[in-house]
Amino acid sequence: MTPGFPALEITLTSKEQHQLGSICIENNCPHLGVSGCTLGPEKPFSCHLYPLVYNPMEKTFHYDTDCPVMPTYIKQLKVPGSEAQSHLQAIKVSINHLESKDPEFLINNFEIDQSYFEIKKLPYQNKIGNT
Repeated sequence: MTPGFPALEITLTSKEQHQLGSICIENNCPHLGVSGCTLGPEKPFSCHLYPLVYNPMEKTFHYDTDCPVMPTYIKQLKVPGSEAQSHLQAIKVSINHLESKDPEFLINNFEIDQSYFEIKKLPYQNKIGNT
């Protein structure tokens, strides 16, 4: 985190809370290693989601405008089979599952992301129920 930013408590699903307890990023993520996240497949869903932000009330995606990869991500959304399209599709599948199993997580995650990040609506998206 850049100096001057408040600490960020990572939103965890019910299952992740049971496994991980809590994760708070004060300066740098305690699970960030030289090759990325040291949690591997146990990485929290909110970390998989980032830099996207999901609004469960509108069923739309937004993104953190400060994330440097977003211009490339947005361009890739127009390219069939791109990494961005694959990421978004995988996120949609996970969100469909969470909407029935842990909707409170989605609400809490959006509230935190919306208050912490400067967000903008993601272009080239379909609502969650569509492909």
